[in-house]
Amino acid sequence: MVPLSASRGPNSPDPYFNLKGPQGMAIFDKMPGLFAADMAIDLGTANTLVYVKGRGIILSEPSVVAYHVKDGVKKVLAVGEDAKLMLGRTPGSIEAIRPMREGVIADFDTAEEMIKHFIRKVHKRSTFYKPKVIVCVPHGATPVEKRAIRSSVLAAGARRAGLIAEPIAAAIGAGMPITDPTGNMVVDIGGGTTEVAVLSLGDIVYARSVRVGGDRMDEAIISYLRRQQNLLVGESTAERIKTSIGTARMPDDGRGQSMQIRGRDLLTGVPKETEISQAQVAEALSEPVQQICEAVMTALETTPPDLAADIVDRGVMLTGGGALLGELDLALREQTGLAVSIADESLNCVALGTGKALEYEKQLKHAIDYDS
Repeated sequence: MVPLSASRGPNSPDPYFNLKGPQGMAIFDKMPGLFAADMAIDLGTANTLVYVKGRGIILSEPSVVAYHVKDGVKKVLAVGEDAKLMLGRTPGSIEAIRPMREGVIADFDTAEEMIKHFIRKVHKRSTFYKPKVIVCVPHGATPVEKRAIRSSVLAAGARRAGLIAEPIAAAIGAGMPITDPTGNMVVDIGGGTTEVAVLSLGDIVYARSVRVGGDRMDEAIISYLRRQQNLLVGESTAERIKTSIGTARMPDDGRGQSMQIRGRDLLTGVPKETEISQAQVAEALSEPVQQICEAVMTALETTPPDLAADIVDRGVMLTGGGALLGELDLALREQTGLAVSIADESLNCVALGTGKALEYEKQLKHAIDYDS
């Protein structure tokens, strides 16, 4: 191996340091274990996305871990997509867990195993040099919750763990000019939380985190079907209803599209199939949608006048998986009177923004908290 001189650095002509382009990647592959690219992680309630510096988003999997439990000892059986298929279908010896709840860690040990698995899956090699990791956190996360996320990332193999507020990451990922001296409003609707924020000069002027998101919408659909049709459905069925025919507004014809669903009849106790319409889904989702609208209205009322004037010109940007709920932008437009647009890659905005913070760390160092 060529000796690594202490005087050489990333800009050195030495080929071992020039890792850009096909030649650089070839050298990288010939030297497994020496380098581990720094990464950004969107540790979401529903999905975890991993962005590797210089390569972009290379992993997107559900935040689920399945354990095999024997004599009180847990052994990881599956993580991510494979584990999600087991949710609600496990025998007594297998336990499928979602370690993230409302944007923060609910199960410390399981979260650590999940992060460790994703880091190994990304690198596919043993690492001599541990990666630096930046993770996004909800704006409303408490110091204890932030410490839990940081500790899990460090325990999973990171040499340093930085945190960035989710609204800032979402706005950067959506391509909003947050470093300008103008007001920008972003509404990031994730699996566990909705982050409403007004940003200017690269930082948060006002932000509010409400514990309403995709999970709460699923729960609302389950509750509605139990109450109105005496039908009990699982989380996966509720999610399929939401993504297939979910809508934030009542359809113009009073019914809209419909789909067949299966569940257990609470009166007879036997499985049955029935139909649900878009109008019923809109009715089921009315409460969580209204909570999101109220959070946006509260933010607008609290925003300083000059920044509010900028938001009138620029409008509101929706990001996150919840932004894909049918006609949610129209529902918000009716309530606020403002232009509401959905980011191009709304599902990936937070991960892309966290990745950009990693790529341009010097320019955005004020937004990254390393607790050191």
